[in-house]
Amino acid sequence: MVLLTRLGGVPRLLGRVGAVNGSRWIHGTAALAQQGAAYNERLFGHVETSVNTFPILHTGGVHPVPVTLMPGEGIGLEVANSMIRVFEAADVPVEFERFEFTDLDEGVPDAVVASFRKNGVALKGPFNTPVKSKSKSINIILRTTFDLFANVVHCKNIPGVETRHPGVDVVVIRENTEGEYSGLEHETVPGVVESLKIISREKSIRIAEYAFQYAERNNRKKVTAVHKANIMKQSDGLFLQCCREVAARYPYIEFDNMIVDNTCMQMASKPQQFDVMVMPNLYGNIITNIACGLAGGQGLFPGANFSPTAAIFEQATRHAAKSIGGMDVANPSATILAGAMMLRYLKLNEHASVIETALLNVLQDGKVLTPDLPGGKAKLSDFTKAVIAKLD
Repeated sequence: MVLLTRLGGVPRLLGRVGAVNGSRWIHGTAALAQQGAAYNERLFGHVETSVNTFPILHTGGVHPVPVTLMPGEGIGLEVANSMIRVFEAADVPVEFERFEFTDLDEGVPDAVVASFRKNGVALKGPFNTPVKSKSKSINIILRTTFDLFANVVHCKNIPGVETRHPGVDVVVIRENTEGEYSGLEHETVPGVVESLKIISREKSIRIAEYAFQYAERNNRKKVTAVHKANIMKQSDGLFLQCCREVAARYPYIEFDNMIVDNTCMQMASKPQQFDVMVMPNLYGNIITNIACGLAGGQGLFPGANFSPTAAIFEQATRHAAKSIGGMDVANPSATILAGAMMLRYLKLNEHASVIETALLNVLQDGKVLTPDLPGGKAKLSDFTKAVIAKLD
């Protein structure tokens, strides 16, 4: 099914043309909201993107900018719709090409691949990968197909959101294309399974370089490499060696390393000691979830996946939360802020500032919070209305 929708007074056209659902929204322009812009850029890691390590999409000044949208499943549909309502109210000059699909056996539809290849930028909701499913994860397919090598998540205390630890401000940078997620498993003999962990010098150097460039461009003081080189001496040993080699080129940035199990304990007890963290794939998934939990929960923080030429933006933890899908209780903050991150990637900084400031003001007011946050009782739809009301 394809649903073409042009907002802003332009007539709407509905029609059926196949199995994949698609929608387009077109918006105009908006004024810059100055208040809170500097804080927002610190919070969500805005960087200047002049080299491939920090890619930038060159739109050629074309507006509206086409963006591939994959709402996902579970809460994905309703939080994506919340983001779209906010974008519409903020007059964001973006045109979404929307694709709804959930069949893991079919993988990523060709139409989605073609759209993302053409646009070079996407917003993605959560896709659930059941334990019993033999199909490859949608997330892994997208990362490996498009070489989305760097996953970046910035977790920081947000005014108005009660947390156990004050002073949390950590950036987790995860190598996204190899490690245990290589998916190379086989049963050698009945009852014995081998799973191959792939660590390469090329990709370890690349992600370490990304982490140090991120630290340099964002005035961060320290990079910590997370590993298990004491046990996996060759694979994680290679990753740690590559991080040390890159660190030597940045003597003005402090570098240390920490074993992953100790890292988890230190994150839970004293997260303030961490600044930028870089790690292989599996550890990145675990540490990202811990960081989000420490700073307020899975509904708050956005994440981004970068290749040299493209990017996908999403909620940091990627949990589909199917048990509450469609109940109008999910927190759309992570998805809305992922959209704002995307706008900075597109150099639509004014619109990003307007949206970020409005959402952070709603959280700070503490009057309209979803149930996942302390004291929250509001519905997703009410939270969305509150953000829109703060856009002025």
